[in-house]
Amino acid sequence: MKTINDFNFENKKALIRVDFNVPLNDSFEVTDETRIQAAKPTIIKVLEDGGSAVLMSHLGRPKGVQDEFSLRHIVDKVSEVLGVQVKFVPNCAGQEAEDAVAKLGSGEVLLLENLRFHPSETAGDVDFAEKLSKLGDIYVNDAFGTAHRAHASTTIVAQFFPEDKCFGSLLAKEIESIDKVLRSGEKPITAVLGGSKVSSKITIIENILDKVDHLIVGGGMTYTFIKAQGGQIGDSICEDDKQELALNILKQAEEKGVQIHLPVDVLGADAFDNNANTKVVDVKEIPEGWQGLDAGPETMKNFHEVILASKTILWNGPLGVFEMENFAKGTIALGDSIAEATKNGAFSLVGGGDSVAAVKQFGFGDKVSYVSTGGGAMLESLEGKTLPGIAAIKK
Repeated sequence: MKTINDFNFENKKALIRVDFNVPLNDSFEVTDETRIQAAKPTIIKVLEDGGSAVLMSHLGRPKGVQDEFSLRHIVDKVSEVLGVQVKFVPNCAGQEAEDAVAKLGSGEVLLLENLRFHPSETAGDVDFAEKLSKLGDIYVNDAFGTAHRAHASTTIVAQFFPEDKCFGSLLAKEIESIDKVLRSGEKPITAVLGGSKVSSKITIIENILDKVDHLIVGGGMTYTFIKAQGGQIGDSICEDDKQELALNILKQAEEKGVQIHLPVDVLGADAFDNNANTKVVDVKEIPEGWQGLDAGPETMKNFHEVILASKTILWNGPLGVFEMENFAKGTIALGDSIAEATKNGAFSLVGGGDSVAAVKQFGFGDKVSYVSTGGGAMLESLEGKTLPGIAAIKK
C-alpha cells in the first residue's frame, strides 16, 4: 500500500483529493472543522518536504454553479487550521486552474473550486479527470468519505498517475483500522451494531459473522429479534418482514460459534418523547402502549463485561435514542465501556453517522482508537465491498 510516506514531495505539486464537505451556518462559517483537521497531516507532510499542495474537494450537492456551495467560503478556516495562507482559484479544471497551479511555489497551498460545479465529476468523466490530472505531479487520495464513489476526482484521475499515486495519511489510517477489525485484529473481536433497522445492517452482519467472536445487537433493531423469538415488544419499532431474517442471523451465528448478545431489559416509555413516563422492563415483556427507547441497567452490565473482555472492538450504531437526554444512558455507558477497554489495550474503531455523532456529543473522541470520517464508505467497507477510490490507488 503506497502512502505519502513513500514519496518525497520536494519541488513537486501534490494533487490532493480531500474531503472538505463541511457544515456551514447561515453566515457561511464552518461549524465543524473535523474534516479539515483530519486532512492536515497529509498537507503538512507535502509542505515540509518542500512541495506544494493543490487541494480539490466537493461541498454539498449543488445544481450547477451555486455560490452558497463555493469553497471560497472555507478558505479562511482552512488557512487557520493549516497555519498557511491558502490561495483560491474559482475553477477546478481548465486554463484558469492550470495558470494558478503554475504560479504555486514550494510551501504554498491552492484550493480549487467545488468539483461538483461540474456534472462531469459525479459522472466519472475521463476527459474531466484528465484535466484535473494536469494540476499535479503526484496524486494523493485522502478522502475516505468519498472513496466509495467512482467519481472523476476520487477514482478516474488515478489512471493518469500510473506510478505517482498514493494514499494520504487519513485514508491509510482508515484502511488500516478497518483491516484490524476484519482481518488482522487480536481476538476476541466484538462488533456492536445498533440503530433502528436490521435491514440497513444485514450485509454488514453477514460479512462480519466470519470475523467476530461476539456480536452485540442494540438500538431499535433489538425488537425485530425479540419479536421473532416470541417476545412481547409493545409499541417498539419493528420490521415485521425481517423477523425470519433475524432468526436466520441467530442460526448462522450459532453455526459459526459467534455469541450474540441481545438486551435483556430496556428503558420503556409511554411515548416517543424525552418527557414521557418511563420504567425498566424485561425486553420480552414490554406492555402495550409502551416502547423500548434505551438499554436497561442489566443490559448495560452484560455488555460492559463483553466489551472489557475484548481485544478488538467495532462500534456502529447507538443503543438508544441518545438525541433525547433521558434515553442516552445506554449509549453513554457503552462509550464508557469501550473507552475503558481501549485504555486497557484494546483496539476500538467507531464508524457510522450516529455512532460518530454520539462519540462527539459525549466526548469519547480521544478515548477510542479511531473514529472513522466516512459514513457510507465505512459501511461499504464493513460489508466487504471493494471501494473504487481505494482500488484505483492499489492498481
